[in-house]
Amino acid sequence: METYTEEQIQHILKLYKQHRQKEKERYDKIKDTEEFKIKNRARAKQHYEENKHVKKNMYQENKEFVKARNNYLYYKKKNRVEDYKEKYPERYQMLIDANYLSIQKPSESTETSNSGSGSSS
Repeated sequence: METYTEEQIQHILKLYKQHRQKEKERYDKIKDTEEFKIKNRARAKQHYEENKHVKKNMYQENKEFVKARNNYLYYKKKNRVEDYKEKYPERYQMLIDANYLSIQKPSESTETSNSGSGSSS
């Protein structure tokens, strides 16, 4: 790997900044033209048409997780998380497996509280 002097690094950064500035000025000049808007919309539509199956697959794969999460948030908002755990144990477990929820094991919470109270005496 080639090493650069401080002077060379400063020169490279200066060229990069100038290049970015010229690109920004060019974009600002053409962004409001009708021709640019038409080309940009066509490019965006083409990208959407070529890749909409990717988004559809993503939504299908995450459908169950999203349903479980939204359901959990509803129960949490109503302060009925325990009811959610009882009614939908598989969804609750899915949220835990996806690291959306973190649970503290009863043994860990008692150890923490015991060690905390023992050290303060």
